[in-house]
Amino acid sequence: MSSAERSRPVLELDGITKRFGSVTANEDVTFDLRAGEIHALVGENGAGKTTLMRILYGMYSRDGGTIRVDGQAVDFRKPADSIGHGIGMVHQHFMLVPSFTVAENLTLGAEPGGRGRYRRKAAEEAVRSPMQRLGVQFDPSLKAGSLSVARQQQVEIMKVLYRGARIIILDEPTAVLTPQETEELFRLLRRLADGGDSIIFISHKLREVFAIADRITVLRQGRTISTHECASTTPGEIVAHMTGREGVNLGRVEREATAAGVVLRAADLSTAARGHDAALDRVSLEVRSGEIVGIAGVEGNGQSVLAEALMGTTPLAQGRIELNGLDITDRTVAHRRDLGLAYVPEDRHLQGVPINGTVIEGLAAGRIRKMPRGKALGLAFPHALRSWVGDMITKYGIRTRDADAHCGTLSGGNQQKVVIARELEEEPDCLLLCQPTRGVDLGAIESIYFQIAKATTRGCAVLLVSADLDEIFRLADRVLVMFDGRVVADVRVEETTREELGMYMMGTHGDGVAA
Repeated sequence: MSSAERSRPVLELDGITKRFGSVTANEDVTFDLRAGEIHALVGENGAGKTTLMRILYGMYSRDGGTIRVDGQAVDFRKPADSIGHGIGMVHQHFMLVPSFTVAENLTLGAEPGGRGRYRRKAAEEAVRSPMQRLGVQFDPSLKAGSLSVARQQQVEIMKVLYRGARIIILDEPTAVLTPQETEELFRLLRRLADGGDSIIFISHKLREVFAIADRITVLRQGRTISTHECASTTPGEIVAHMTGREGVNLGRVEREATAAGVVLRAADLSTAARGHDAALDRVSLEVRSGEIVGIAGVEGNGQSVLAEALMGTTPLAQGRIELNGLDITDRTVAHRRDLGLAYVPEDRHLQGVPINGTVIEGLAAGRIRKMPRGKALGLAFPHALRSWVGDMITKYGIRTRDADAHCGTLSGGNQQKVVIARELEEEPDCLLLCQPTRGVDLGAIESIYFQIAKATTRGCAVLLVSADLDEIFRLADRVLVMFDGRVVADVRVEETTREELGMYMMGTHGDGVAA
């Protein structure tokens, strides 16, 4: 494409406003996308990115502003309108039918020949064009459920290409990919952009944004704050625009703790298979006092099952678990908690906070008998309970109207602070920490990291399960990599790289350490 063609806007959003009752999700937002451009859209959770893209994709109506495609004002009332104007969206959670073939998934609802009749040969031939355009090759008769996550994502991209998309929205596309798979995705995206397609890249991973984007637009509190050429800005500047403050730490979290004696020991843990998660296969590990051990791996390789098995919510087929030298293998969850094991679950909504309960209930859930001044503090000393909860709200920086506010009214970051405050305030000997900052804004992440680091200085052992390698590199001393239910690597963070961990995560590193 010529430079004149590349400078031409194919999409313009001008003054977009969207309200939900009294809440303004987008206010006077401006955004433009050029031909052959990869334009990153960044902002903290709640900044308005998702709402804006749902308006663009016809999922929400707008309350104000104009959308122009190729200079012409358009009005999208449903996704079909957006698709008809060459816009496609690849969601973070894939929408493939696992039992359908690649060809069936691509052509579903838009079958060659029309009228909803599926013709296998015609469908398989029809997918050749988007496959070639993306630059990938695989058998269109394969079942989608048999493909790797990276391959499934490629099918999702081909689906929008098959439907004529020239503008592609990608929502957190690297969240489930290894570093190597991310590099491959970027190669494919650059190929599309070089061919004239335009891409809106939504991500919270600034390292990757700077690796792939041409420009970056920052949203904050529903408004456009700034747009930058990638080559002329820095991650620090972008974070300052996202948060509205300078000096946010993007590097390793400093800690004074040093590893001492073993607190948590697991030997030969095995479980039965469960859904899409791999069964544990003779997993062994140790976590020492003051140490943070990261657990990395592509989602579904046993990380979540491991945390649940250690906490006692998933039964073991075999193995032994020790806490401070005491065998807790057959102890109940409550008994493990009494002995000093704490747990921040992966899904704070299902297991962490009572969404319909109050902040008081969220902080004090199951802990009343352990609170200061007696077992029945919450019942016999309601004022003391409120005082304690007030102290916790201040100490952990929980932003809430008051202690009686429902947890469901809090932001994701403040819900997570409630869970972490509840677990850390018991001063556990060992903390099982799963996806602690998923869906959490940068300010809350800093606060959460500070509290985790503080816990290790008094000797708490932390097992950190995270899908975010940046998080592991910022916090952990060691990292264990899981693949197909086994620990295949145990390395110190300063002695490895993201690329090496990615090889272990894909099961392709020849020197994996089976445990």
